[in-house]
Amino acid sequence: MQLPVMPPVKPMLAKSVPSIPIGEFSYEPKWDGFRSIIFRDGDEVEIGSRNERPMTRYFPEVVEAVRANLPQRCVVDGEIVVVVGDRLEFEVLQQRIHPAASRVALLSEQTPARFIAFDLLALGDDDLTGRPFEQRRALLEKALAGAGEPVHLTPCTRDHALAGQWFDQFEGAGLDGVVAKPLAGAYQPDKRVMFKIKHQRTADCVVAGYRLHKGSDDAIGSLLLGLYNDAGELASVGVIGAFPLATRKSLFAELQPLVTSFDDHPWAWAKQQDGARTPRNSEYSRWNVGKDLSFVPLRPDLVVEVRYEHMEGVRFRHTAQFNRWRPDRDPRSCTYQQLEEPVGYDLADILAPPA
Repeated sequence: MQLPVMPPVKPMLAKSVPSIPIGEFSYEPKWDGFRSIIFRDGDEVEIGSRNERPMTRYFPEVVEAVRANLPQRCVVDGEIVVVVGDRLEFEVLQQRIHPAASRVALLSEQTPARFIAFDLLALGDDDLTGRPFEQRRALLEKALAGAGEPVHLTPCTRDHALAGQWFDQFEGAGLDGVVAKPLAGAYQPDKRVMFKIKHQRTADCVVAGYRLHKGSDDAIGSLLLGLYNDAGELASVGVIGAFPLATRKSLFAELQPLVTSFDDHPWAWAKQQDGARTPRNSEYSRWNVGKDLSFVPLRPDLVVEVRYEHMEGVRFRHTAQFNRWRPDRDPRSCTYQQLEEPVGYDLADILAPPA
């Protein structure tokens, strides 16, 4: 492979801001998938990831789609997603990262992925990273003019009002928010020079357990959160874990009176042999195989208010953030009914090519 921009390349990043900025920006949907930079030189295709680990072997259908739809020699930044019904499903996408080749081949047929292109780093012999985004976007549109599924060009607009409308609507199709890209900006790998605007909400959750901080036996690493479902069962919804070290230690001492056994815990099913206690739907990462997910059960008496972006099924899509303790709340009142439901939106309307 001989390209003017060679792998590995760290993708350009975005910094979080509370509102959609006004000015000389291109606004795009924020896709919820695997950030990927695709390198193509003839039949040679390589898919790089945000952490620079190659993902080529996991998405053979994307490799074939690249050969069929992208220019012969190019480097394209985008997102790999999986669509189920009329929305994105990140949990299904995660399952595509599997060590067995036979499983990879099966999943490529059962849950095929798509590639959403949104930037062009190189075309032919030209390195485009130093050019303004406005020019790169125009070249990308021309390069993908004849592309078809499962390769898509992300929609964009310079209309601030329309970007606000997208922010409100597109969440119902499983998208993350909106990204604002400076029109004059060059491509800067691993630099936060774009802006991302994501939904921020709060929820009151039950604290049902904790994990120890790495390398410590007297400091909290993360708190496990639960919400009661319609059947009255406490469901695992996620974790919070961004605490200063002093807080981690004080929390450990404060929580000791609440430590209980799994026999008296709503997650008694989490008890396994050899002391491994891993709740179903846990924070398992296919990138961190073997990570210890055991936890210490707590009586479900404490309530904490957390900030979260959006749900993925019955769980928080990302790690939630601590907001405040809620001693005034009855743990049993912490149900899914408090969560805001995004308005449904058909993903096909977003992926449809512009008229």
